[in-house]
Amino acid sequence: MSDIVEATKGFVKQKLLGEGSGHDWWHIERVYVNSLKIMVGTTEVVQKEVVELAALLHDIADWKFHNGDETIGPRTAREWLESQQVDEKLIGHVCQIIKDVSFKGAGVQTVMKSLEGQIVQDADRLDAIGAIGIARTFAYGGYKKRELFNPDIEPSMHRTAEEYKSQQSTTINHFFEKLLLLKERMNTPAAKALASERHQYMVKFLEKFLLESHQEKSVHFEMIAQFKD
Repeated sequence: MSDIVEATKGFVKQKLLGEGSGHDWWHIERVYVNSLKIMVGTTEVVQKEVVELAALLHDIADWKFHNGDETIGPRTAREWLESQQVDEKLIGHVCQIIKDVSFKGAGVQTVMKSLEGQIVQDADRLDAIGAIGIARTFAYGGYKKRELFNPDIEPSMHRTAEEYKSQQSTTINHFFEKLLLLKERMNTPAAKALASERHQYMVKFLEKFLLESHQEKSVHFEMIAQFKD
């Protein structure tokens, strides 16, 4: 492991350890480990240091916690990497990944410009689904004081990033508006294989949640069918 990767681990851990919305240091560590796993399963040549640094820095300053400012993440990452005298080409690649990595709405395409970006995006999305994804979704919903579930509020398939950023929805709706869509949006074969089981775990959870909520005739329950394999 390079010195800059090790130093970046310490920098990010110091900033995010103990954060309560599900975007904490342990999320970063899981994304980092997922990135390495996906990279191992990739037959193409990958710039390992780019993947490692982008995975570690991808949530260093998330727009969701900075009034929707999408520039603050890449800017904060750049400031850190420049302070470590990292090569400009590498910095530019890492910052581009951070800029593009986030989900921006059901109707918005978020195409990564490099294989390294695809790997980090897949790793981040894997941590948004499955058992971990369920836990993080409710942590974030509580952090934002969102209503847990309201059968009268239907999921919205946001057509623009602006619609997605300004949404006022429920935690359960977030599964339909984002998380259940991620399996089909994985970039790499390795991530697609890992995503399948996690996706089905969420489907089963939602089905059980809605049954226990006596909502088997709701729009939400009807929507689940389209996400079953």
